[in-house]
Amino acid sequence: MAAVDTQKVHYDAEQIQVLKGLDAVRKRPSMYIGSTGVRGLHHLVYEVVDNSIDEALAGFCDKIDVFIHSDNSISVIDNGRGFPVDIHPEMGIPGVEVAMTVLHAGGKFGSGGYKVSGGLHGVGVSVVNALSEWLQVEVSRNGKLYRQRYERGVTVSKLEEIGKSAHTGTKVSFKPDAEIFDKTEYSFDTLSQRLRELAFLNKGVRISLTDEREGGEEVVFEYKGGIASFIEYLNKNKIGLHKVVHFEDNRDNTDVEVGLQYNDSYMENILTFANNINTAEGGTHLSGFKTAMTRVINDYARKNNILKEKDSNLSGDDIREGLTAVISVKLLNPQFEGQTKTKLGNGEISGLVNTIVGEKLSEFLEQQPAVAKRIIEKALTASRARDAARKASELIKRKSVLEHSTLPGKLADCSEKDPTKCELYIVEGDSAGGSAKQGRDRRYQAILPLRGKILNVEKARLDKMLANEEIRSMITALGTGLAMETTSEDEDNDGYNLSKLRYHRIIIMTDADVDGAHIRTLLLTFFYRYMRPLVNNGHIYIAQPPLYQVKSGKEKAYAYDDKELKEVLKNFPRKKYSLQRYKGLGEMNPEQLWETTMDAERRIILQVTLEDAFEADEVFSTLMGDKVEPRRDFITRNARYVRNLDV
Repeated sequence: MAAVDTQKVHYDAEQIQVLKGLDAVRKRPSMYIGSTGVRGLHHLVYEVVDNSIDEALAGFCDKIDVFIHSDNSISVIDNGRGFPVDIHPEMGIPGVEVAMTVLHAGGKFGSGGYKVSGGLHGVGVSVVNALSEWLQVEVSRNGKLYRQRYERGVTVSKLEEIGKSAHTGTKVSFKPDAEIFDKTEYSFDTLSQRLRELAFLNKGVRISLTDEREGGEEVVFEYKGGIASFIEYLNKNKIGLHKVVHFEDNRDNTDVEVGLQYNDSYMENILTFANNINTAEGGTHLSGFKTAMTRVINDYARKNNILKEKDSNLSGDDIREGLTAVISVKLLNPQFEGQTKTKLGNGEISGLVNTIVGEKLSEFLEQQPAVAKRIIEKALTASRARDAARKASELIKRKSVLEHSTLPGKLADCSEKDPTKCELYIVEGDSAGGSAKQGRDRRYQAILPLRGKILNVEKARLDKMLANEEIRSMITALGTGLAMETTSEDEDNDGYNLSKLRYHRIIIMTDADVDGAHIRTLLLTFFYRYMRPLVNNGHIYIAQPPLYQVKSGKEKAYAYDDKELKEVLKNFPRKKYSLQRYKGLGEMNPEQLWETTMDAERRIILQVTLEDAFEADEVFSTLMGDKVEPRRDFITRNARYVRNLDV
């Protein structure tokens, strides 16, 4: 028996580490803001802005200005009441200092400071303080202007009166700590997306964003129509079938606001919010809405003899085809499932939303019979198409669970049976597919060549999509089935099974030209619309083949863009060399394709992530939808970001 080192097993109270003040936040930042990457960096701004929005919800603020300064520090200014500056009776320090330096401190715990709030955990602004190199707060209150400064969460100056003020409000300025965050550079587009969303959800509140960095922009968001304006914005690239339906009601101390409009697309797009928090996973407000929609439209169709006695009820999926909706609830004590607050759990909200939506929607249908008929006819067409699609999907699923002999003939499978170790390269064209098949590592890399461009699923119904051979091949090869039905609390969804995924890395490999970019966009549209769990769970990647090969004798090097080529050529100035620019993957022999694009030790692949479903939906609708003008505007606006364009 081995001897025991008593020093190592000794354990008593003195070995329990106590993290004082905001030390816990700096020690484990991801517990409080999700990550120390780009998402966490931007979350700091949202926490400060949410404080100002809470003032707006309480009726004391209608103007919020956000600035990105040249050094990537941030200022958020509002015209609310201003942080309290009187001495806290228990802490013995000013109220603003308590809010900035103490976790779980704030006016949102039933003390009467706020009736409705998104920041219910009370860690918001104190966490921002802890994770900032410095933070400075200025408060206009009681006719005076006060200021206090902190560094990495520690108070470095007393709250001091620095002047007079004829108004009220708060200015919070901070610089994210480079010791904590991977990057400290803010994205104007990312911030503007969230601020626009907040302006839609809080009608009448003016929110501006100013970028003071070189080449920066300024935007102002203010929407008198609230959620009705939100729906118009979401459907701006689609053709609406009727005017936006918008209603709001207050019952049991809960505000419910809903906007909806059917359009000519085949996609359902429902966004839900609770106290301004985007509940991406839905929850009880979403289930109440869906139940009401299904019930009311079926009842109307029966009552008006559009659905006959022998006809089955329309399913929720059929009824929601082409529906854009926003549901916002503001309640006293929201219960969110999980730390990320992405799903609302309050049971009473389902019945409340169900009742309000049921009443308002029934009233709308009775008043607008022509629109009601149009909506139901669209749902009936969707039902017929869905039946055909379901049969095709079931056939694909049956094939996918059989042996390899029933997998697509063009698929060159790998020998590894553990999906977590397997990769599927989806390759443009038979020529590149042939090189990839020869150059790959057969143990874990599978190759599926596509012939030309796949169907644009943004413009096609399920039945037409599933008749497309290239799409059927992908679905069969992946093995999950098709996520053609949206998940909800009131309906079963057995059309998709992520656990049956046969390859945990799906790598899109196309030429670095216009056609290749188009094929890549078509594939990403398909995955986003019909296999979104693959995107959400990080299974989709984009290969980065080089543009150039520089060769001198046996020495060779590759460059992935013009900037890198200049660096590479510095190593060949005194040598006779040849320069090859690859027009496509088919120009590479198997060895070159392996060492540049497929060898896990040397390749560059980009993981596709979904930071913002709202923004992604807008981009796919713009690029792949029917309207030409929005697409032209998008291309013009983003042309400066294009690199390696080969026309």
